[in-house]
Amino acid sequence: MNRANINHIEMAYETAGQGVPVVLIHGHPFDHTMWQPQVKAFSDFYQVIMPDLRGYGKSTLPDPANTRFEDYATDVILLMDHLNIGSFHLGGLSMGGQIIMEIFRQAPDRIKSLIFADTFAGPDTPEAKKTRNEQATRLEKEGMDGYANEVIGKMIRREHVESMPEVATHVMKMMKGTSPVAAAAAMRARSERINYLKEVLPQINIPTLVIVGRQDEFTPIAKAEELNGNLQNCKLVIIEDAGHMPNLEQPEEFNTAVLDFLENISTYQGRSF
Repeated sequence: MNRANINHIEMAYETAGQGVPVVLIHGHPFDHTMWQPQVKAFSDFYQVIMPDLRGYGKSTLPDPANTRFEDYATDVILLMDHLNIGSFHLGGLSMGGQIIMEIFRQAPDRIKSLIFADTFAGPDTPEAKKTRNEQATRLEKEGMDGYANEVIGKMIRREHVESMPEVATHVMKMMKGTSPVAAAAAMRARSERINYLKEVLPQINIPTLVIVGRQDEFTPIAKAEELNGNLQNCKLVIIEDAGHMPNLEQPEEFNTAVLDFLENISTYQGRSF
């Protein structure tokens, strides 16, 4: 892997292909390898950049107690500076989708388009915040194995745990390989994020794509429709027979949706990129 010393961390990242950059931000509790089916499809046409967020994968996390949600976004922007990349397409799944909302808030003029996969923009309710913080404490005490075993049937469709064993194994490996301290830090930081639905989405005027798995239990279709209804230049795609990770469960359909979106973006509202 490549590494960059930025923002007081060592950030690990992979790149593939050439051309206009497409940056993909993984969800929780995963790492850049969740994008394996995408890098193979996208790198024929674009330069694909996949970082490990701070504390995840091979990236370091020097100060878990003082990590803010905004830091994850700032890291990515500084990585683009390190790579001498000015503007780029930007996609993220779940927590990664919320991080790209924050990246847009910090550097709106650098983003060519946004791809939101299985995510939502509103803040946590008090109940959700409490649950997230309780889960963080549990991860620190018990580690990742119990959590991973409990949520695998929601990360991908329950039926796919058996029918797609390679996908299930990959997802479990990522979850169990994540540092409990880093996962807990991210969960606490995420619970304090701003209301992107009200504070950021109204400012987004670039082409956007919203993708969601039909059977996603974590971020159901209603959340994707909420995004679609609050974005100016948006296309909504529902992936059939997929849960929270359609990029792994139905990669061909996911890849086609993204590539079609990127290919047609030059004529999106007459704006040329």
